[in-house]
Amino acid sequence: MFDYIVKNEKLDEEDACKLYMQIIDGIEYLHKNGIAHRDLKPENLLLDENRNIKIVDFGLSNRYQPGQTLLTACGSPCYAAPEMIAGQRYEGIHIDIWSSGITLYAMLVGYLPFEDPDTAVLYKKILLGDFELPSHLSKHA
Repeated sequence: MFDYIVKNEKLDEEDACKLYMQIIDGIEYLHKNGIAHRDLKPENLLLDENRNIKIVDFGLSNRYQPGQTLLTACGSPCYAAPEMIAGQRYEGIHIDIWSSGITLYAMLVGYLPFEDPDTAVLYKKILLGDFELPSHLSKHA
């Protein structure tokens, strides 16, 4: 997925929507089976020859029971959810949904909503929800 985004600079909304629906279907399957991926990002989403999403790299994943919270901060900082950055207990499913939203933003815009070379500044941006939506996005995106 990462290479696909880079090659196309950004995806049109229809294409991004189709791919995002597949990502959500994959996340739902994982969660129904008690697995939180915790490192969803374009680099861990492969496209097959039919442009179907395959979720890979379960090195940071964790099994959980419904309602169980986790504490380990892991994954890629730019995709990390605010509660993880704040050092709070979190539900793995919420973390996966957050990072899928960051991935959707990257697909639609071509870059990440939260970036900064200084990790402390990056974390502050994430905690504050400090990002902008480009004007080329439709109201439905």
